[in-house]
Order: sequence, then C-alpha cells, then structure tokens
Amino acid sequence: MSEPSEWLIYRGAGEPHEGIEQLPPPPPWRDFGGRGAPAPDERDGDGSADRRLGGYRHIAELHRPGAEELEMINAALYLRRPLLVTGSPGAGKSTLAHSVAHELGLGRVLRWPIVSRSALQDGLYHYDAIARLQDVQIAAHSAAAGAPGAESAQSVGSYIRLGPLGTALLPSDRPRVLLIDELDKSDIDLPNDLLNVLEEGEFAIPELERIADRLPDGEAEVLDDDGNKVKVRGGRVQCRSFPFVVLTSNGERDFPAPLMRRCIHLELGRPDHQRLATFVRAHLGDEAARSGDDLIAHFLERSRSELLATDQLLNAIYLTDAAAPAGRDRLADLLIQRLDRPR
Repeated sequence: MSEPSEWLIYRGAGEPHEGIEQLPPPPPWRDFGGRGAPAPDERDGDGSADRRLGGYRHIAELHRPGAEELEMINAALYLRRPLLVTGSPGAGKSTLAHSVAHELGLGRVLRWPIVSRSALQDGLYHYDAIARLQDVQIAAHSAAAGAPGAESAQSVGSYIRLGPLGTALLPSDRPRVLLIDELDKSDIDLPNDLLNVLEEGEFAIPELERIADRLPDGEAEVLDDDGNKVKVRGGRVQCRSFPFVVLTSNGERDFPAPLMRRCIHLELGRPDHQRLATFVRAHLGDEAARSGDDLIAHFLERSRSELLATDQLLNAIYLTDAAAPAGRDRLADLLIQRLDRPR
C-alpha cells in the first residue's frame, strides 16, 4: 500500500493521531474567528469586507469596473433606487455591495440572505412576544413587581430587534449599504411585498405605535442589526438618506414589472482572464496568481460551455498551491465541477 500524501490530515486508516495540529490557517475568505471585538469606529466590524474583497486587495491591482457597470452603480446612487444585479454564480454580484461600502466609507454591509421561507417581516424587525410574555408572568408572581404603567410600556422595545432592511432605513446622514442576496430564492410574494417599503423608505412597528402616547417623547429604544441600541419615535422608522440597496439574482426567475421599474438593472457578464487574475491576487496574493495562471486559463476555457463559479477557482488555487503540488491538475478538476451537470 502506498503512503498517503503528506498534505492529507484525515487518512482513513482508523488510527487516532494528532494530525489536526498540522492543519494550516483557513483561506482568507473562510477565516471567521481571527478578529477580536471591533473598535467603535471600525468600518467593517465583522470582517466581511476582507472575506469578500480579499485580504490582499491593498497590494492587488484591483479590477476597475467597465463603463456600463460604473454608470449603473452611480445611477442607483444618484436616483436613490435599488440596484438589481443579475449574473451567473460567482460573477461578483454580492462583492459589488462590499466594494461600494468600502470605497465610500459607508460601514458594514447589512446583509439579508434570502431563502424560500423569507418574508418582508424578517427583513424589517422581529418582536419576541414569547419572551415578553414570560417576563410579564415572572414579574406578576414577584412580590417586588410594580404596577404596570409607563415603565411597562417602555420595556416593549427590549423585545424588538430591527432586521437588516429595518436597520438600513434608520435615519442617518449617510446611506447604509444593504445587500438583499439571491432574491430569486424567495417565494412568489416577497418581491411584491418589498415594493412599498423600497418606494416610501419607511415602515411602522405596530407594537410601538400602540403605546407611543405612553412613552417619554414617544420614543422607544430597540436593538438594530448591528447590535446597537437606537431610538424609534412614534413607532415608525423613516430613512433620511435612502440606503444603497443591492438585490442579487442568479437569473433563476423573472421578477414582476412593478419591481423592475423601481430598480436600476445591471447584468454582470462572465469575467475575463485579467479580472479573474485580479480576483485571485486580491484574495491570495501575487505569487498565487502567477502560479495559478494555468488554472485560470483552464477555468476560462471550461466556462465557455459549463456553468462554473469563481469560488471554485479560488478553492482550487489555494489548495493545490498550499497543500497538494502533486496531482495538481486532477485535484483542481475535482474541485471545479460544473454546476449544471445532470443529476
């Protein structure tokens, strides 16, 4: 039996060993635990910009968008309209939101990943009625509990947390960036449900509206998506600067005309060799981009007839460069499998 390759951590031999200690650091885009608590003025407190834009973006020759791409992005900024970005998986749709936030200094990107069960309420706010009921019952059985009144009304805000869309609509002097990711995964109602909120830039929180007259200055304190306490006046959230909203779609469905007319539509094409090389350089550095140039070329050749994602290319270059120089092409092909292959 031949010896297992040196880079293998799990060897399938059934014998316990300490190989996990040899596991190298994760790829930059999968490093979730390397940062401590962010400073209050830190632009990207959760490290998402590093994962999306690349830890080496400061030394990379960053890709400059084409004229049409720049025009559509700026049109959305000027017109205060959502930007609907469509394209194949890995074309850079989600990264666009992080790029705008990074360049314009607009803070952490508020991200709302859409699934089939997502509803408008999920993006706006969550009211934990069960937790409040439990606290009321505990207080009712406590000898120290006071009479209900203004204090009880104020406490309602403690059970409300704004979602990413709700946080983006908080009044501020500078717009936040909101990424509504993979809208085509939603059920049939969500695109229509978004229309009024995106058009008016405001929404109501009925749980607070009902008690607004019992609150000091009509204000309640709630948590936002960043985990900060913010004040909501009169039970309504109304933006001052309309957020820069990026809605992404893999083109798996058509959207209703009312949504389309409210959006600026940008279609991202397949990246060329230079753009892919820049993408690799930003995430893995110059040396990885040079050593992986043949894999980039092979990836481009295959992408003409197969549905592939740039994430697969990054995985292949990272793993074959850092861990498995032997059998490099075979391993790369195992990692870069067509996404549209018959099941």
